[in-house]
Amino acid sequence: MAKYADRPSSFEFVRRLPLVGRALDWGMGDAAASPETRRAGARIAGMKVTESVCPYCAVGCGQLVYTRGGELVDIEGNPRSPINQGTLCPKGAASRQLVQSPGRLTKVRYRRPGGTEFEEIELEQAMDMVAERVIAARENGWQDHDRRGNRVDRTLGFAHLGGATLDNEENYLIKKFFSAMGAVQIENQARI
Repeated sequence: MAKYADRPSSFEFVRRLPLVGRALDWGMGDAAASPETRRAGARIAGMKVTESVCPYCAVGCGQLVYTRGGELVDIEGNPRSPINQGTLCPKGAASRQLVQSPGRLTKVRYRRPGGTEFEEIELEQAMDMVAERVIAARENGWQDHDRRGNRVDRTLGFAHLGGATLDNEENYLIKKFFSAMGAVQIENQARI
């Protein structure tokens, strides 16, 4: 045994291996931070941080939105949020692309019936077109009575499928609006 007294223990020998030693030091302050992590910390230092909520679904995960001079720099999970505790799903983690994606559409595009190309139209014109089509669908699909002669005062000309990104107040107003127009087929993605 005396002959091995000057050699490191098996644990010490394994610990000296670069990858293993680093893994054993994880969670011990700066030893756990890679150069990339240190650069990322410097990247967000001095920025304005705004607490926000992810827009993708009804879960309501908390986000931290980092801006510099009014320009969006980064979005990450908010560790103070009791819902997601700093984590984000892939959609939430990519929500920065909602603003900064080069493929993001910023103008209304319309393809006429039978057309093969999209054209840009004004938002006001597009909203008028939608309103005209909703009114026409309501009138063309209106029913005063059902097959048995019961008074129904409804339309089957359109339906509404709400998205899970809407909050309760928005869903309430949408339900009231479509019911007032006579729609009976009103559903929400969150229930499907």
